[in-house]
Amino acid sequence: MPQFETRRPVKHTPEQMFDLIADVEKYPEFLPLCEGLTVRSRKERDGKQLLLADMTVGYKAIRETFTTQVLLNKAERIIDVKYIDGPFKYLDNRWRFEETGEGGCSVNFFIDYEFKSRILGALMGSMFDRAFRMFSEAFEKRADATYATA
Repeated sequence: MPQFETRRPVKHTPEQMFDLIADVEKYPEFLPLCEGLTVRSRKERDGKQLLLADMTVGYKAIRETFTTQVLLNKAERIIDVKYIDGPFKYLDNRWRFEETGEGGCSVNFFIDYEFKSRILGALMGSMFDRAFRMFSEAFEKRADATYATA
């Protein structure tokens, strides 16, 4: 039942950070352990986007793919991820972006998960824990590169 939560101030706007994190197809380019991400479907609903996505993660010889439903609520600056299928017993992931003034924002990241298999949990659990702790930094570095001013 690993869980990780962080609040990280960044020098980018809530809209910029929302857009960057909502662009899930780009995750394999910079996110730790992410080897692939495919969006199966994308629907508009009540001013929100609903994605069904498969993400493949790997570490050494282990590869796992899991399916999530991603609700992108730009108006409220929230991204909710609901686990659908894969190697987890459950996975709960949320992002919130709060304006802090001076053009920056606070990125709030929460994840709670448990693997179905104790063996897989033992093999990948500590690596997942480290990777989730690196996610905020990876997104911040990506934002700095994407939104750099000349």
